[in-house]
Amino acid sequence: MPGAMAPRASAPAARYESAATKPSAFEAQAARAKWLMLAPLLVVLLLVAGWPLIRTISESFTDAYLSSPDSKFVGLDNYVALMQDPRWRRAVLNTLAFALISVALETILGVAIALVLNANMPGRGLTRAAMLIPWAIPTVVSAKMWAWMLNDLNGVVNMMLMKIGLIAQPIAWLADPWLAMASVIAVDVWKATPFMALLALAALQTIPDEVYESAKLDGAGAWTIFTRITLPLIAAALTIAVIFRALDALRIFDVIYVLTGTTRATSTMSIYARQQLVEFQDVGFGSAAATCVFLIIAIIVAIVVTVRRVDVEPLRSAS
Repeated sequence: MPGAMAPRASAPAARYESAATKPSAFEAQAARAKWLMLAPLLVVLLLVAGWPLIRTISESFTDAYLSSPDSKFVGLDNYVALMQDPRWRRAVLNTLAFALISVALETILGVAIALVLNANMPGRGLTRAAMLIPWAIPTVVSAKMWAWMLNDLNGVVNMMLMKIGLIAQPIAWLADPWLAMASVIAVDVWKATPFMALLALAALQTIPDEVYESAKLDGAGAWTIFTRITLPLIAAALTIAVIFRALDALRIFDVIYVLTGTTRATSTMSIYARQQLVEFQDVGFGSAAATCVFLIIAIIVAIVVTVRRVDVEPLRSAS
């Protein structure tokens, strides 16, 4: 009937809805128990992560030096000087280029390797174990190993390329600006691709065989099955893997520092901040650089998580 008011909920229904939304005593007790069990972890995190972060941010507004015990508040002067420094801008560009290219290559190669390892073939278990060797080697050890292999005079890479006739004379892989960046990306891809392949393989093994059998009965080809079935079903796991790898790539330090040191062509934000803090002992300016590294990484991760609409629960359980 036009203009008639909507019927009001009956009293039993209202009581039922209220009882359904109100947490029971058991649920409230379980929630309190969760917070009590999490309390020690939160206190430890506050001490080992929160306090250094707060101290770094506070130091970034001072002119503190390691050699001088006294410091005074300088406001945003360190941040203004940082934005005007061309070496910092170059470090930011190097970091973003390194993260974008290396993570993209690792994702593509990781999925390709996972597809191969997911197929039924003899020696699959041994191949999976061998695949993890680059990832299991400590980063500093693998970086030093590649530094020797890429040496322009005695490196095995130049010797092999000259032996098969691809180059006529040794190449200084880590001295040329473009080749140095390409070399550190190649080393990082070699080391981190097994991590991506491992996560992609775990996601592939959750897909039931009946899905593929139904697609084949419908006449779907290999490319259609990959793009319409495989990729969508492993997209969530891949997104989490990309976020983890992007975090590592944005704060990259050890591989590049061992291979090329503080060279401007490959210097990253972390290397720049470490140089200011340790070598130049400029605590205030270095803290401003370290704070910017934290802010840039936090903003990029927030954007990626928001755009991809990632459920953060798997991240919590994985950590």
